[in-house]
Amino acid sequence: MEYLIHIAVLVCLYGILGLSLNLVVGETGLISVAHAGFYGIGAYVTALLLVGLGMNFFLAMALGIIASGLVALLISGVISRLRGVYFLFGTIGLNIIAWSIFLNWQSVTRGPLGIPSIPRPGIWGLDLYQNLQFLFLAAASLAIVYFISVFIKKSSFGRVLNSIREDEEATQIFGYATSYYKLAIFTIGAMLAALAGALFATYITYIDPSSFTINESIFIFSTIVLGGLGSSRGAVLGPLLLVFLFEGFRFAGFPSEIAAQMRMLAYGFALVLLMLYRPKGIWGTFRI
Repeated sequence: MEYLIHIAVLVCLYGILGLSLNLVVGETGLISVAHAGFYGIGAYVTALLLVGLGMNFFLAMALGIIASGLVALLISGVISRLRGVYFLFGTIGLNIIAWSIFLNWQSVTRGPLGIPSIPRPGIWGLDLYQNLQFLFLAAASLAIVYFISVFIKKSSFGRVLNSIREDEEATQIFGYATSYYKLAIFTIGAMLAALAGALFATYITYIDPSSFTINESIFIFSTIVLGGLGSSRGAVLGPLLLVFLFEGFRFAGFPSEIAAQMRMLAYGFALVLLMLYRPKGIWGTFRI
């Protein structure tokens, strides 16, 4: 039972990441693989404030979200002017820079040693030490992010994002400053990713740079491709399927020395089949 609760928490966290990245990729058409960097900023800022200052979790989480948003705002002021593959390479560089800071700024982040003993959140004097209690917090956060995602999608702001995705030049002709819209949605996506990072840090109670590599960004990207780009439901379904696929291989009986490789093989095989036979994903409305 505890293991199933653990899986459910992971699905909620990756669901938040999927929804936040879908706003950038699925709704706006910006191919970004920097999400693990913003995820990490939220995790590290929250962890440092909780461990170093004993700050209230929700205040620490809010500051982590703001920090991630400010970084995204500064960086996207440059890369939001880029298009296509140039934007993609800009986000790759951003993720590598974030990971390098987590790894090498040892006086703050403790580098490869990571930050241990991160306390679990407390709500109205109740500490969420039990995983089932934490699951309620993670599920509530997922529901809030899902509502935000749907609200943006259905708003006039969301319709402009879709127009940028379909034809940015035509959108500019109609008088929209597309670079500002891209900057705004990139920042919003980063802030929502930081929310997942804050929850991850306090759930695992330990973080290190290995959780926020470019491979993690690719995995997050894969979840929304699987679920379906441009679909909020797909952004939750994709993480659900991939997390269960990965965890299911723990019980497949493979020898320990090849189990990880078999999981990656199945993961890659599933994505190749999906791209061949359903390139829009399971619930998608947009094709890269």
